[in-house]
Order: sequence, then structure tokens, then C-alpha cells
Amino acid sequence: EVTYKKMDKAEEDTTVRTFEGMMRVPVQFYRSIGEDIYAHRSKNPLKSLLLRIYLYAGFINFNLLVIGELVFFFKSLQDFETIRLAIAVAPCIGFSLMSDFKQFAMAYRKQLLIQLLDELEDMHPKSIQKQKEYQMPDFEKTMKRVITVFTFLCLAYTTTFSFYPAIKATVKYNFLGYDTFDRNFGFLIWFPFDATSNNIIYWITYWDIAHGAYLAGIAFLCADLLLVVVITQICMHFNYISLRLENHPCNPGEDRENIEFLVWIIRYHDKCLNLCEHVNSLYSFSLLLNFLMASMQICFIAFQVTESTVEVIIIYCIFLMTSMVQVFMVCYYGDSLIAASLKVGDAAYNQKWFQCSKTYCHMLKLLIMRSQKPASIRPPTFPPISLVTYMKVVFYSECIKNCKHFSQFSQVISMSYQFFALLRTTYKD
Repeated sequence: EVTYKKMDKAEEDTTVRTFEGMMRVPVQFYRSIGEDIYAHRSKNPLKSLLLRIYLYAGFINFNLLVIGELVFFFKSLQDFETIRLAIAVAPCIGFSLMSDFKQFAMAYRKQLLIQLLDELEDMHPKSIQKQKEYQMPDFEKTMKRVITVFTFLCLAYTTTFSFYPAIKATVKYNFLGYDTFDRNFGFLIWFPFDATSNNIIYWITYWDIAHGAYLAGIAFLCADLLLVVVITQICMHFNYISLRLENHPCNPGEDRENIEFLVWIIRYHDKCLNLCEHVNSLYSFSLLLNFLMASMQICFIAFQVTESTVEVIIIYCIFLMTSMVQVFMVCYYGDSLIAASLKVGDAAYNQKWFQCSKTYCHMLKLLIMRSQKPASIRPPTFPPISLVTYMKVVFYSECIKNCKHFSQFSQVISMSYQFFALLRTTYKD
């Protein structure tokens, strides 16, 4: 019998943390839909081919369902009596399109993603002593908590939407004495055939939709989990640079050693900055769409919450929490990246640099000047993502009261709220 126990702190401190271990969750989830990030390392070409076929077949099926949602949306807009149905399916369409785009962006930039992960793996501290110096256990602990919460919410959303109708119908038919089994689906989709005409067609269609929802959830989830893992690693390296700079003795009689140390630090710092640029190349445009879609989703979900039954409100509240946590997570790691990179300049100034040569001081000044422009994740035309961005998403009205200048992002959210108010007013009238 296999037993599992939670490792205590002493056991954790003697465990070498591998890069593969930190990547385990997004890699395994990606493989469950057929996407293998490390396919280039595979020694089994047949397995890689089957995974690729499974991925393509899954996304073809998923996009056919998205087309069905779009058709249902436009058909519902034709009549004022069914506008509420169009509003109900709109957040699901936004989520589906974001999943599609995130997967497309990962596939289109696959070589850059592989290069980024390979470089991070090479830089990963290999020994227990080195990992303690990098404060890796603390970074990993925070990362795992964030991944656990977001994974739970994302899968809870897709699972609830997928299986609630079947569970509800089963309970009513088997336990509450209803004469008929309600053949409903969790998502509003138009089909060119009667998907509820008999049990065989219904259940085939039902599980087909459930797989499409799972694929959408995983594609949406894993792109963000990869971002979390990558930013955690980069922040860890910036933090290590700061610690090494601040603790460097700057002995006045060891000028050559001091300069060699600083040259190594500058190269290390430059490599971390290049990794940040790789992240921006991978994620910048998808993050732009992500925030725009999130603002629209929050608007439509808020309308559903204010105009629906209790059971629908509960389901859409899970969706709302997922959207809000996802935005917060990205903003939190964007803020952490900015803080970690700015810390390098502070650590350099806190050295006993006045004991060193003019050459060393000049090089150190250049490092401090470069660190004043922090590393960040930046959507095109938008300011760098940080917790300030999140505050503008959630509490934009307070920003409007207290600030004279607003970013384009707060204007988007403001328009989103105005649209939500318009929807409510129009629907009630």
C-alpha cells in the first residue's frame, strides 16, 4: 500500500527542487489536451504524433462548438425577448476566444517558448546550498499556492457549467419523481440538428461539449500557469542579484576581484532583462486581449448575477471569481517583477562602493541607471502591468474621484461599467 505524508520543514530543506518539478503542473495539464511543450526532447515519435493528432482534433471540435455559440449569440440578438440569452452566452464566447488565442500564441511562438524555458533551466540552481542562497523554497511556496487557487477556480468554472445540467436532471428524475429527464446542456450552442432528439445523440453531444469545455479551460489555464512559473523564476534571479550585490564586501585592496564580480553581475542582470523581453514577446498581445476580454466578461457576468435565479447566480459567481482572480494573478506577478528588478539598483547603492576604484564606481553607476527602468510585462499601448492596474480594474470609480490622469485601461473599464448600466436599464425598460 502506498502512503503519502506531508513533508516537514527539515525534509523540504534537504530536497533538491528541479526545474521540471516547478514546471510539472502546466506541463501535465497541457499534455492532457495533447500539447507537449517538450515534444522536441521526446524519444517516442509515435507518442508525439498521437498527441499532436489528439490536440488538432480537440481544437477542431472546440472551434466548431465556438461557431455554434456565435450563431446562437447572433440569432438571440434578433429578438428583444431573447437578448438575455445572448448576454448569457457572451462571457462564454469571450472565454473561448481567449483560450483559442492563447493556444495560437503559444503555438506560433513555440520556438521562443522553448528557448526561454531552456535558458531558465540552465540558470536554475542545481544544489541544495545554491537553492537556499536563491531563497528558492520561499518563491516556490508562493507559486504553488497561487497555482492551486487559480487551477481550482478555472476547473470549477468549466466543470460546473459542463455537468450541472446533467446532475440536476439526474436528481430530479431519479430522486424527486419527475416523469421526464431534462435534456439540457451547460452551454448555449446552436446545432444544425436536434441534439436532444434521443438519448444516444444527446449524450454523445453532451460529452463532446464537456471535452470542448475542458480543453478551453486547460488552454486558458496553462498559458497563465506558464507565465506564473517563468516570472517566479525571473524574480528569484533578480532577488539573488540583489543579495549578492548588497553582501559584496568591496574590499579596497581587491580591485581586480571587485571588477570581475561586477562584470559577472552585469552580465547576469542583462540576461535576466533579456528573459523579460522574451516573456513580453510571448505574452504582450495576448495579455492586451486578456484584459479587454476580462472587462467585457465582468460586465456581462455582473448583468447575469443581477438578473438571474439563485442557481444561475452561483454558477456565474464562480465564473466571476475566476475572471477576477486571473486578472489579479497577472497583475500581482507583474508587480513582483517590477519590484524585484528595482531592488537591484537599491542593493547596488547600499554597497560600500566608496571603498572601490573609480572604474568600479563608474560601472556600478551604469548598473544603477539601467535598473531604474524596471523589467515588466507590457501589453501594447498600455502601461506596465502591476497591482495599480488591478486597482484600476476593480476600483476604477475611486481612481476617477482622486486622480487627474487615467490610463487607457481605466477608460476601458469605465466604458465597461457604463455598458453594464446601459444593459440593465434597457432590459428593465
